[in-house]
Amino acid sequence: MVRLIGLPHVSRFPRATVTLREGFIEILFGGGQYERRVDVKLEYLGDIEDVEGAELRLLARLQELGYEVERGHPT
Repeated sequence: MVRLIGLPHVSRFPRATVTLREGFIEILFGGGQYERRVDVKLEYLGDIEDVEGAELRLLARLQELGYEVERGHPT
């Protein structure tokens, strides 16, 4: 399980887009005219074999915290 700390408050940044990138997961928080990006290195998630599963669990956890979540498309 990922422990989420230091996230922007959901009232200011109600949207969260989670995108799997090469070597990290990008979380883009949006709301109004501002955005905030948080990158989580895959190595911080421990020894995971199912990276896509970790991405989906992160989406679910952010939704539990009240964010409107969306899965981004890797470029």
